Amino acid sequence: MRTPFAAIAVAIVRGFVRDKASLFFALVFPLMFLVLFGGLFADRTQSQVDLITVGDVPVLDELPPGAAEAFEETFDVTESADLDEAIAQVRSGDADVAVEMQGDTLVAHYTLTDQVKAGITQGALRAFVDGTNVQVLAQEAGTPPPYDLQVQQVEDESLSTIQFVTPGLRGWAVAMSAAFGAAATLQGWRQSKLLRRLQLAPVSNRVVVGARLVVTLGIALTQMAVFVGLGAAAFDLRLTGAWWMAVPLVLVGTLCFMALGLLAGALARTTEGAVNAANFMVLPMAFLSGSFFPLDAAPTWLQRISDLLPLKHLNEGMLDVMVRGEAWSAALLPMAVLAGFAVAITLLAAKLFRWETV
Repeated sequence: MRTPFAAIAVAIVRGFVRDKASLFFALVFPLMFLVLFGGLFADRTQSQVDLITVGDVPVLDELPPGAAEAFEETFDVTESADLDEAIAQVRSGDADVAVEMQGDTLVAHYTLTDQVKAGITQGALRAFVDGTNVQVLAQEAGTPPPYDLQVQQVEDESLSTIQFVTPGLRGWAVAMSAAFGAAATLQGWRQSKLLRRLQLAPVSNRVVVGARLVVTLGIALTQMAVFVGLGAAAFDLRLTGAWWMAVPLVLVGTLCFMALGLLAGALARTTEGAVNAANFMVLPMAFLSGSFFPLDAAPTWLQRISDLLPLKHLNEGMLDVMVRGEAWSAALLPMAVLAGFAVAITLLAAKLFRWETV
């Protein structure tokens, strides 16, 4: 004979097994993150640093044999004859550092966007310059070290760490707020039969949708003002360059992730299911889009997947105008991509939408 405790325990287990959502978020969801982080961190070797040499760089040409091999393993080198173009590539994130010779000084123009790689770049270049000096001094004893290293940040040197983490965190906040709010609202209205009442009310669907859009965009702008205000007051966040283009970027990004939330609400049958579905879409995307840390060390296939995600384009667009010093036009392509996602996902959500939970 079963004890009351055993009977209740068995009933709970059966209920858990029958609840597909509980099974998914207890077993499949954690396994998905195991695969995600396994792909991100399985190969802990540091990816090569993309280095552009401008003109002749004798300090690197005179590296001793062992150091030359290590240099080739550390840096992926391309050549350029235009210093301004090389620095522009570093500023835009297409390269990590551009080097030139000014007399006997190796000048390295680096980006602080990925602070870990920036540290590795400076440390490695210092080591190789010192190695060349040792090689020269061994041949010409009594002479001072012939070469020196000077590093110059391509971004505004007044920028602090908060500038570099703000765009990614802001992008994640936009995605989370818009997607969760739309998913919960749609499913909540459907379960409470409010959608049916609105359909029968003397109010057009355009008015209902317009009101929802205005409120969502207003929340996004308020959230951004609080976010930026707190960052400026407490963490010395400074707005430079074409930072104002982050505002339309946030608005278009909000529409994109609101559409994602509507899709989650259309697919789910309960409010909890809609929120969980939105969480399933947004949280992994945040890790794969560089919201929390750069993906330079991730496998190439994972970086290509990242390129297909709307949050990656939102983060990169805000990074361009808020940190990298790009012109306002740098935000246009990310905005176009986000708008395209918004239209496509909205059409899919509309196709799957039902007025009542089936």
